[in-house]
Amino acid sequence: MENNNQSKHHYFYSVGLSYKKADAEMRGKFSLDTLAKTRLLEQAQTEGIESLIVTSTCNRTEIYGFAEHPFQLIKLICENSNGSVEEFQKVGFVYKNQEAISHMFRVGTGLDSQILGDFEIISQIRSSFTQSKAMGLANTFMERLVNAVIQASKKIKNDTEISSGATSVSFAAVQYIIKNVEDIGNKNILLFGTGKIGRNTCENLVKHTKNEHITLINRTKDKAERLAGKLNLIVKDYSELHLELQKADVVVVATGAQNPTVDKAILNLKKPLLILDLSIPKNVHADVEDLKDVTLIHMDYLSQLTDETLENRKNHIPAAEAIIEEIKEEFNVWTKGRKFAPTIHALKEKLNAIKNSELNFQSKKIADFNEEQAEIISARIIQKITTQFANHLKDDDTMVDESIEWIEKVFKIGLAAK
Repeated sequence: MENNNQSKHHYFYSVGLSYKKADAEMRGKFSLDTLAKTRLLEQAQTEGIESLIVTSTCNRTEIYGFAEHPFQLIKLICENSNGSVEEFQKVGFVYKNQEAISHMFRVGTGLDSQILGDFEIISQIRSSFTQSKAMGLANTFMERLVNAVIQASKKIKNDTEISSGATSVSFAAVQYIIKNVEDIGNKNILLFGTGKIGRNTCENLVKHTKNEHITLINRTKDKAERLAGKLNLIVKDYSELHLELQKADVVVVATGAQNPTVDKAILNLKKPLLILDLSIPKNVHADVEDLKDVTLIHMDYLSQLTDETLENRKNHIPAAEAIIEEIKEEFNVWTKGRKFAPTIHALKEKLNAIKNSELNFQSKKIADFNEEQAEIISARIIQKITTQFANHLKDDDTMVDESIEWIEKVFKIGLAAK
């Protein structure tokens, strides 16, 4: 499977790293914020890469795109993050063509998520494609593939129970707090960071703890105020973080900062403190564990917690995989047809040229030649011949590249473009 819009030496790749082999610290090195993703796409344009999308979440950083060699894409990740090529070689992956397509389907449908059935990644893929398309970096193949993955994600979510029950990193965080903090309804909870994970965690806290002592802090205060207004919570300025940390019994950190924002130096504790770091890169410095009253829990630990909900979800994996195979087959049929369509079109033109030449010859040679009738008959014959070739190329057992080459040689079509 090649990209018909580029040279025949370009292949479709998926390169990146995920929670499967890279721990939170390593994933943090390769994480790409909004500015870094834009820089990466701009660099791809200057290096002649015509189609790719890039995603970076707390669990993975990945590029899907066309290249002569996967190192072109690996280089883009490393040069726009804090990770090195040597580190990537230890924890990264490279998938090519059909394997890359299958990987995108599994990621986009939640089968490859750290928590099975977590569908949040599909919105990342959609927004990443939108950005690439706006920059002229998404060809027809990529658009069709992303749409197929979105279709599979919707169908799996609607037709199976693989996402049933409340299970996510934010939900797992709240469950951990409830199970490990006595009298949680009367404890002081500080939520630092009101991005997507922070908002989800906050909503789960309000819903499941009935706590009325939740304080929000965000670098951009108006974002925290919008969430606080919705949930009737308290908002403090970022400048008051060190003071609020002293009051808190539980701290949830979910910021998008590239470096730790909470460390031992700003903690002046007079009571035990539970800190949950839901950020990638990590936003709580490991030195807080030097303090005897601090318990630090990271999202990777929370993601390992399995419960009945997750076990039930596993029962629906076969149904989800069947949906993926069905939609992926439709995509592959489209890809295959797109590949040989130019050859069939050229063949039809060649046969029509032969027909026109022969009808012109016969009309001059035969006095009562019925050109209209001959045109109808020959057009039907050409249609049957081209349909026969198209059916051959559609067959699963056909070596498409070899067959296309043979047709082009026999009928002397497409040779000028070689």
